[in-house]
Amino acid sequence: MLRLAVIALLLANAGYYAYTQGWLRSAGLVTPEQAEPQRLQQQIRPETLKVLRAQGATNNPTPPPAPAVAPAADTAASAPAPTAAAPADAGECLQAGVFDDKQAAALRTAAAALPPGSWSLEPTPITGRWMIYMGRFDDQDTLDKKRAELRARKVDFDRAGGTLELGLSLGRFSTEEAAQRGLTALNAQGVRTARVIQERQAATGFILKLPAVTDAQRQQWLATLRPAMAGKTLSSCS
Repeated sequence: MLRLAVIALLLANAGYYAYTQGWLRSAGLVTPEQAEPQRLQQQIRPETLKVLRAQGATNNPTPPPAPAVAPAADTAASAPAPTAAAPADAGECLQAGVFDDKQAAALRTAAAALPPGSWSLEPTPITGRWMIYMGRFDDQDTLDKKRAELRARKVDFDRAGGTLELGLSLGRFSTEEAAQRGLTALNAQGVRTARVIQERQAATGFILKLPAVTDAQRQQWLATLRPAMAGKTLSSCS
C-alpha cells in the first residue's frame, strides 16, 4: 500500500512538471499566462524612465588607503637636538673694605675708569673702637725696653699704628666698658702705665663691590683699583 502511494506521488509530480513546462500543450493542457496587459497599457511615456544609482554608490573599487604620514612631533623628535651653546662667563661678585671717607673718595676716582654700573661703594656702619694703650714713647730704645718688660709679664701686645706710634696696643675692644675690664685685669698683672683711649669714632664706612667680574677682567680691573685700595684685597662677596 505504501509503495503504491509513493508511485502515485511520483507520477503526480512528473505530470505537474510536464504541465508547467508546456509539454502537454498538444493535449490541450496549457498553463495560464501570468501577465496583466492592462497595466502595460496604462504606462505614460515609459521610454523616459531612467535607472538611477543609490546616492554614494560607485562602480569604482575603493582606493587603497594613503600611506600614513608620521606626525610632526615624531619628525621633530627624530631630528638631532641642536647643540647648546656654552654659557657665557657670568662673572664673580668681589668686594673689599671697609674704607673710610678719604679712602672711598680715592676709590671713586680710580673706579671711574671701569665700565658704568660695574662697581659700587655701599655704605656700612663702622662702630667705635677702644684700645688699652701704652705710650707714646720718646724713642725706639724706650719702646724696646717696654716690650721686654711686657714679655716678662707674659702680656700680649702689638703696634698701636697710625698716629699712635711710638706706642703699644695691649688690646682693642668694641665698647669702652670691655676695654676698662681688660685694663683692670692687666693692672693685676703689674701693668701700671697703660690707659684706655678711643682709637676710632663711630662713623659710616664704605664697601667696594664689583658684582660681576669675569676672568678676563679680573687682572685689568685689579691693576686699576689697587693703588686706591689702601692695602685691602678683593674677596668673594659673602
